Amino acid sequence: MSTPLELFVDSRFVSPFAMAAYVALKEKAVPFQLSTINLAQRAQYEPSYVTKSLTSKVPTLVHGDFSLSESSAITEYLDEIFPGVALYPKESQLRARARQVQAWLRTDLMPIRQERSSEGIFQEPTHYLPLSAEATKAADKLFTIAEKLLADSSGSLFPQWSIADTELALMLNRLIKYGDPVPDRLRQYANEQWKRPSVQSWNNLPRPA
Repeated sequence: MSTPLELFVDSRFVSPFAMAAYVALKEKAVPFQLSTINLAQRAQYEPSYVTKSLTSKVPTLVHGDFSLSESSAITEYLDEIFPGVALYPKESQLRARARQVQAWLRTDLMPIRQERSSEGIFQEPTHYLPLSAEATKAADKLFTIAEKLLADSSGSLFPQWSIADTELALMLNRLIKYGDPVPDRLRQYANEQWKRPSVQSWNNLPRPA
């Protein structure tokens, strides 16, 4: 019998980091239990969850008696131990580039993340203002780097899809879903990435009103 897998995500299914881990599991086609944590009620700090999640965050993956939080650590772990669809390029430099893209999206572009919540990607966005000057500057940086990354691409960052594609498309969708201007090439890229069955599976999870 295989070791059971359990993935803990936010109860509203709007965390981009939880989405990345979920998509990774779907791509690997391994069975797993999906469990939710109510962040609004600070359930991530309850003792029963703290014992599972070293950093008291979502997502957290539990694999038998081993648990792991931080989404990029989870996706790398899954790619190392499970066969099937590769989440990262096999070639060392391309794999490093994919990890760089993930790290960049997690640590930069803060004005976009502050003004264009991920909630608006998965539910109809409401009560938002035009992008500030800081967010507009961040959007321009996003477009410049994304266009460089996709310059020689036929539809993905690398010759084959990677989890970094899902994460870049999500960042672009922070703007697209709110109706902000996005270059046609990048809009098309994000839309195509959003059609991937693993991504659609996350998008179609039932969300509370």
